[in-house]
Amino acid sequence: MAETSDTRTPAQIEADIKRRREVLAETLDEIGVRVHPKTIVGDAKAKAVANLDHVFGQAFVTANRVMTEVRDQFVDDDGAPRMERIVPAALIVAGAVGLVVLGATRRRRR
Repeated sequence: MAETSDTRTPAQIEADIKRRREVLAETLDEIGVRVHPKTIVGDAKAKAVANLDHVFGQAFVTANRVMTEVRDQFVDDDGAPRMERIVPAALIVAGAVGLVVLGATRRRRR
């Protein structure tokens, strides 16, 4: 605890002033590093990378969940294909592709 000014010697006062100057110098150095443009750019890059990692991580989890749900619709618990679902889905896809090809062929003829 600091002594009162009445009982401190000039040497103690000078030592206290020196210690406070050192603390102030350290604080100013830290502030200088924090506001330096390279530090700001580095922090911004780190935040951007962290945000991208988070977004891509969420996208991967979502895509994985969707693929698992789709797979579960076409494969039973034993891993065998569910033909009663695969055949109608294949027919729908083939019909959609056929319509796209037919539409493209008609547009070329005009």
